[in-house]
Amino acid sequence: MGLTSSELLLCAVLCTALAFAVTVWLWPRLARGSRARVLGRMGLIVLVQVFLFASVALAANRSLLIYGSWADLAGRARQEAVRGGVAVEVLGRQAPDVPGGGNPLVSGVIEKVTVHGERSRRAAQAYVYLPPEYFQKGNEQRRFPAAVVLTGYPGTAENLLKGLRYPKTAWTLAKEKKAQPMILVMMRPTVSAENTQCVDVRGGGSQSETFFGTDVSRAISSTYRTGTSARSWGIIGDSTGGYCALKMTVQHPETYAAGVGLSADYKPEIDQYSGDLFHGDKDEEKRSDLLWHLANRPQGASSFLVTTSLQGEENYKPTQQFIKAVKDPARVSSITLDRGGHSFNTWNREIPPALEWIGGRLGAE
Repeated sequence: MGLTSSELLLCAVLCTALAFAVTVWLWPRLARGSRARVLGRMGLIVLVQVFLFASVALAANRSLLIYGSWADLAGRARQEAVRGGVAVEVLGRQAPDVPGGGNPLVSGVIEKVTVHGERSRRAAQAYVYLPPEYFQKGNEQRRFPAAVVLTGYPGTAENLLKGLRYPKTAWTLAKEKKAQPMILVMMRPTVSAENTQCVDVRGGGSQSETFFGTDVSRAISSTYRTGTSARSWGIIGDSTGGYCALKMTVQHPETYAAGVGLSADYKPEIDQYSGDLFHGDKDEEKRSDLLWHLANRPQGASSFLVTTSLQGEENYKPTQQFIKAVKDPARVSSITLDRGGHSFNTWNREIPPALEWIGGRLGAE
């Protein structure tokens, strides 16, 4: 059974109920004060607590989609090597959660795919949202702008469909004429189990920067009707994904014309989830600090949107520093909430204006 499956959650709940019932039934028989009976009562209490904790944890993970599989939970997510073949492999299709979801002409389509990176030699799964206009008569040759959408770490790509509702928001904005139809490529911000934070890890490690900075747009535009120039591509993310989005736009203006960082960091966080990203390479470590990069390297003609909150966010001060560091020909916009937090509730408030903003800065060839 999958980690997020209904069957596993139901099994955990039933085991909890059964353990509780057994405890109630056996408790009178274990009421006397012998050592064995005391140990028996302690064991029953522990058993109930374990099943209860498992049920709550599984329910929370199913709701928030923190870990998508047993491999993710164990930190053994597969890093796939690419040996040639198709750029994008379609694994399945589903309807977006919008009115008329069974008809692509009305709702569009979400395709689950594997994106194969030609230069990075890595592959990762993604969900590609194709808007209804993609399928409508008269648009057979039309090309669409596209945006890569990244989760935080260790979130799953399913977060972007369910918890953050990107396809539904994009569909609604286009229907209300507030944003143009766009293709969304929704992914995790890493191509390995580690939190590589869009860094090409030295010593033959994960080539995340190359994958997101070059390979994704090339693979998607070779498969779907997207533009191929930077003007056709944006990138947006929250938390670690927000750092990656800004990093890619800062360092790869040839690929992305616009980048959005929701509650973003501005330099990589080195911890047990990232491992050693730089292996003593101080130049690359400085380059990955976006404030250092803006101050010391030429800036491209990119547009940035950054978000923060006066209360509840830890990135308020570095966000102000990032805004001041952006110089011509680059441009920067910002959203500052009175109150917010590092949470889906905050990002769901920011995503509609962010998609409207990014859509206004992209165009298809």
